[in-house]
Amino acid sequence: MTRKAKRIGFPRMKQEAGEKRIFLPEFINQMIQLGFVICVEEGYGSRLGFSEEFYKQGDPRVRICSREECFAQDYVVILRSPKNKEFDLIQSGACLISMLHFPTRPKRVQLLKRRKINAISLDSILNDTNIRLIENMKAVAWNGLEAAFDILENRYGTLLRENGRPWKTLILGTGMVGKHAVAAATKLGNTERYNDHVLENGVGNIAISVGRATTSNPAIMKKLFHETDILVDAAYRRDTSRPVVPNEWISWLPEHAVIVDLAVDPYTLDATPPVVRGVEGIPQGNLDQYVFHPDDPHWENTVPESIPSKHRRTTVTCYSWPGIHPETCMRHYARQLLPLMEVLAEKDYEMLSPQGNYFERAL
Repeated sequence: MTRKAKRIGFPRMKQEAGEKRIFLPEFINQMIQLGFVICVEEGYGSRLGFSEEFYKQGDPRVRICSREECFAQDYVVILRSPKNKEFDLIQSGACLISMLHFPTRPKRVQLLKRRKINAISLDSILNDTNIRLIENMKAVAWNGLEAAFDILENRYGTLLRENGRPWKTLILGTGMVGKHAVAAATKLGNTERYNDHVLENGVGNIAISVGRATTSNPAIMKKLFHETDILVDAAYRRDTSRPVVPNEWISWLPEHAVIVDLAVDPYTLDATPPVVRGVEGIPQGNLDQYVFHPDDPHWENTVPESIPSKHRRTTVTCYSWPGIHPETCMRHYARQLLPLMEVLAEKDYEMLSPQGNYFERAL
């Protein structure tokens, strides 16, 4: 008996104009080799210069479809979560594969359950030792720190300080993002810039990383903040209803300091319990705008009125830091996702077992 080919839809991400990421033609070709039938939305990849022919390559198993048809397939693969109204386009019993961020999106979880949509959240796929298999933490840290040091370099014309002192970066959180942030901070956010800095006899940047025991002590934090040029939020919070840094603490930072938001949790005040940002009162940026100066009018548009935001410093924040370099990012994700898709090519979603092989257990 011939097994029916599984169908995958690849709809476009209708996000901000700066969001150009799509799964590249090479990944689509790999899906064909696994036996999937592919439905790619019309215009997919055009922002990166890929025409429909790059995806079809004369193979009848790849079709160019409407958005509605892409969402109607057995599997729907889209990097960032669809908008809520688009969940109605997904068939009951189908499987959505996306960055769904279950812990901080409780209303999204409720919607998936209500619509009876199976879901694999890419950011929740863990191996046997609870390490994420689909992640680009390095890009999150390096892209965020690069933006911060760009601001300091543009502001002063150089990263060589007149007083001869090194810059100081305080990193909140010691997880995967925090560890990469240490490396990125000590290299001034960009290896090429760091090498030039060394040739100019620059003294670089001192990166200090602290955990929950320190961040919960206001007296210690006040002393650290006074000496901080760049404050990085890479903290994982057990309680997302409370900020790590209350807005009042921001007044302790020097006026020239830059806040780097790598945690990028949302404001979801109507959830139970509510979700707030790790650094209270900062905006949430995207690939169209990820730099916010204290007098930026968009600050008011992205911070709810009930959230204190009196104290401000220049902030870099982006919901999708890896998307700043889209092709590099998507090749990275494709390499990580391929062995998981091999499992789904062999087994249906409902047949996945915790007793299966390494990647099946992760799924």
